[in-house]
Amino acid sequence: MTRIDSLLAEFAHETQTARKHLERLPNHQFSWRPHVKSFTAGQLASHMVDCVRWVEPIFAADELDMDRRAYKPFGATSVEALLETFDAEVARAKQAMASAADTTATQPWRLKMRGKVWFEKPREAVFRDMTLSHLVHHRGQFSVYLRLLEVPVPGSYGPTADDR
Repeated sequence: MTRIDSLLAEFAHETQTARKHLERLPNHQFSWRPHVKSFTAGQLASHMVDCVRWVEPIFAADELDMDRRAYKPFGATSVEALLETFDAEVARAKQAMASAADTTATQPWRLKMRGKVWFEKPREAVFRDMTLSHLVHHRGQFSVYLRLLEVPVPGSYGPTADDR
């Protein structure tokens, strides 16, 4: 198994698990938030889509030069739109990864902010930090949202109390 194949398998597992969480959000709870400083459920779910959106630029080029002022985060307005976009972004991400040569996994990748290098790391480390770990982190938060909303929480790495 190549490095890219291994990353793809891990990505497929984590996105499949994330989707199971996202599809449980009731439309009428889209604007709910547990605290005034917290994302709404819809914003947090949309941010999980943004985590997946990083994959294509990570694997399509050796760097990304961003302008935070021009960045537009995804903002779903319904669970249907959320899942449709999530599925499309996962498909695009898988295609970008499958098209990458295995040797690119260990090559340096840079994130710039308006021309200034913010960081440089091996591509697979960037993928894990900005996509996989980020997605898993927010999925964990989202599972707490589901619990607080009295929505059965799906398992991530095994059954939950709701699976008994």
